[in-house]
Amino acid sequence: MSSAPVSSDALNSPGRILLASLIGTTIEFFDFYIYATAAVIVFPKLFFPGADPTSAILQSFATFAIAFFARPIGAAIFGHFGDRIGRKATLVAALMTMGLSTVAIGLLPTYASVGVVAPLLLALCRLGQGLGLGGEWGGAVLLATENAPPGKSAWYGMFPQLGAPIGFIFATGSFLLLDAVLGNEQFFAFGWRIPFIASALLVFMGLYVRLRISETPAFRKAIEKQERVQVPFVSIFAKHKLALLCGTFAALATFVLFYLMTVFALSWGTTKLGFSRDQFLPLQMIGVVFFGLTIPLSAVLADRFGRRQTLIWTTVGIAVFGFLLAPLFGSGSWLGALAFFVIGLSLMGFTYGPLGTALAEMFPTAVRYTGASLTFNLGGIVGASLAPYAATWLATEKGLPYVGYYLSVSALITILALIGVGVLAGREEEGGSAVPAR
Repeated sequence: MSSAPVSSDALNSPGRILLASLIGTTIEFFDFYIYATAAVIVFPKLFFPGADPTSAILQSFATFAIAFFARPIGAAIFGHFGDRIGRKATLVAALMTMGLSTVAIGLLPTYASVGVVAPLLLALCRLGQGLGLGGEWGGAVLLATENAPPGKSAWYGMFPQLGAPIGFIFATGSFLLLDAVLGNEQFFAFGWRIPFIASALLVFMGLYVRLRISETPAFRKAIEKQERVQVPFVSIFAKHKLALLCGTFAALATFVLFYLMTVFALSWGTTKLGFSRDQFLPLQMIGVVFFGLTIPLSAVLADRFGRRQTLIWTTVGIAVFGFLLAPLFGSGSWLGALAFFVIGLSLMGFTYGPLGTALAEMFPTAVRYTGASLTFNLGGIVGASLAPYAATWLATEKGLPYVGYYLSVSALITILALIGVGVLAGREEEGGSAVPAR
């Protein structure tokens, strides 16, 4: 596969760049979250009906975890082409992979129709979702940060991160709308399929925007200086192992927090705490609004005080929040649940906003797509893939406070990793590397 010729066109306008980075991640996270919601509400009944309710949910969560293990593979594959042939073409391919997999889920036969083949097909489509998201996130962050003016890296880098709360609101809103319009029987007969199939319209919109952008200045410069490496994945493990390790665990608390606040909370709240779906989802959506509002605020703080310092202090807050999780969420009252979501998802915004910029800055341009994507998605494996499963087991066997302890321990590990990022940055600066101390 040969590289595209370097364009001499003027740089993309800020508005076009930020829209292209935002719309793609919004679509990707919409697709991802409708699966997460269906994994709690739909799949246990339609794809794993032979088990008792708790076992069915755990089996459904197992398919949910498949995508997290596929994401580093997608990061390596799409990262290779993103670092070799360019950010733009790779972002288009990643969006197509994710989009087609999501539409296919909406067309799958259920267990009642084809038996055990149904969950196997579901797992295959989930694999495709993971591969696509593994390649999407890193490219969207680089599209933004590699076009950012001096002193605005975190501000530009937070636009792809905004796709998470926006995608979540669209996904949850679509299920709330279906719940209001359709009866329970209609919802499980065909209504749950609508968000998956309708995502095709969003994919076409994303492709239209992304096909109208040009390559990033940093990548064009890498081509001109002949800085590209032959196999970026090999280069990461040969020269940037410590950055990869520290970056992976620096993302740990972010992932654990988010999937406890969304997938686990929805499952536990509607099965153990007595909330109905139409009571619980609006409370969760209010929290996600705070998630979206705190992302821009975190970017301002990160550009002013440094990405690493902002992340460290936020992670301290996450560790403290772990001890509040059971008293707030376990109270069973709507007021306690609302406070749980507002506090937890506000902390999520403060940690998620600067994370993309912080991870991207740890790697030079020639391997940045691969490096940033791998750290983020390996963080997903250790932090998110098993979080709903582990939290459900802890809450069932040990009690809800142990879910909070799980979150606090994850936060302490992340703080140590962020300290390691600072030590590594200091060493690299002495050697003339691009790794910043911020």
